[in-house]
Amino acid sequence: MIEELSLRQLSYFVSASDAGSITAASAELHVSQSAVSLGLADLERLLGVQLVLRQRARGLTLTAAGRELIGPARALLRLAEELRTDAGELGNALRGRLVVGCFQTISPFVLPHLLDSFSAAHPGVELDFVEGSLVDLQAMLADGRCEVALLYDQDLPAAVPRETVYLTRPHVLLAPTHPLARRPTIALHELAGHDMIMLDFPPSLHHFTSLLTAAGVAPRIRHRSVNFETVRSLVARERGFSLLIQRPLVEVSYEGRPLVTRPVADEVEPTAVVLAWPQSPSTDRSARPTRPTRRARAFADHCHRALRDPG
Repeated sequence: MIEELSLRQLSYFVSASDAGSITAASAELHVSQSAVSLGLADLERLLGVQLVLRQRARGLTLTAAGRELIGPARALLRLAEELRTDAGELGNALRGRLVVGCFQTISPFVLPHLLDSFSAAHPGVELDFVEGSLVDLQAMLADGRCEVALLYDQDLPAAVPRETVYLTRPHVLLAPTHPLARRPTIALHELAGHDMIMLDFPPSLHHFTSLLTAAGVAPRIRHRSVNFETVRSLVARERGFSLLIQRPLVEVSYEGRPLVTRPVADEVEPTAVVLAWPQSPSTDRSARPTRPTRRARAFADHCHRALRDPG
């Protein structure tokens, strides 16, 4: 059965999933609708499962089996593309498209630099990115929408393959007029009784609450925001302090109001920023992770060189 599967059938399956309908997939692939429909039907017959639901009003949606198989299908197509590229290059410069995922609050600090520096080192690679939360990025890795992702090593399942790129430590963000702003460092217990502006973008809420609780502080949260810059602007407006990990080089808010940052005096376990890879589709826990493409491996090596000290 495996010998009868074709890359064309897999490309029809992936394109139809992305486009949401056979009509849109056929237009994207420049083939007839009947060719896409027949290719999908043949693939379902060979695999022995239904992969898609065809509904007139809602278009095309994946079944449970389709959602399980879309990631491996994308991986196979990527490997086939890399094999074709390698054969044409015979060991020369890397080529092809690479989509990288990045955690939403990390991306402004690292992505622009990586896009420029990696593209300069590997001009034949079309580097693109997607952003999202921890949950979003795990889903994107699983279904093949990105090949590798930069994110915090917090609340990640143990089975997700990863490698540490750099370590970060939290700091206290304050308005210059805050009673604690004149201190060179701030112990977490000193934050008790002060209003807090919480970055409520998972896993930040859990992480910062856990740090304060371990120091005997029940955080008095005055405002919450999922937006990093909104948090900084509220702090600059003297509405409370905040705990953050990423630190812009310019200590002013979007409104141009001044801010100060102070190191946390406590011995706090650093948070790792990691590169995460797709899990193996096998249910065998001893199975190796999905092999990254040469482009993805080159990007990972570049991150280790370029992001030793992202600050």
